[in-house]
Amino acid sequence: MQVVSHPHKDEHIDDEMVKLEVNLDDVSGEWLGYVMDLLFEAGANDVFYSPIYMKKNRPGVLLQLLSSRDKMPKMKEILFKETTTLGVRYYPLSVHRLERKFKRIETEWGPLTVKEGYYEGQLVQRAPEYEECKEIAKLHQIPLKRVYEQVWKKVDQDEQKY
Repeated sequence: MQVVSHPHKDEHIDDEMVKLEVNLDDVSGEWLGYVMDLLFEAGANDVFYSPIYMKKNRPGVLLQLLSSRDKMPKMKEILFKETTTLGVRYYPLSVHRLERKFKRIETEWGPLTVKEGYYEGQLVQRAPEYEECKEIAKLHQIPLKRVYEQVWKKVDQDEQKY
């Protein structure tokens, strides 16, 4: 396996971020997907939404996102222009990020990346890079789960060599 450097090579103490959120009760799922794409394109670190019940027991959606503070104006602009919200709540927060290493492994379809997360120097998380696995699955017309299974098998084989 080849180790690939990454901007988050050192374990972060705490990154200062903001969490923005809006309650929406009059938007379609299509709009939500579109807004999510716009927020990610504008630099949001994460975007997610959850079903909620609002006043008068109306079903709605809680749209939340994490962003660096300097991107907050752009995030608010997107929320106001692209949703039906009349207000945006935001909160400062800290995020602890693990040290990350990216390893390239050879598979029957070519090289793929596995992301590893380390806490105080100890490996605690590992995951294949989804976008690469998705591309392989589409290109070779095979189930995504087969790609993941092969990646895990290869990782296990490589670990037994050491």
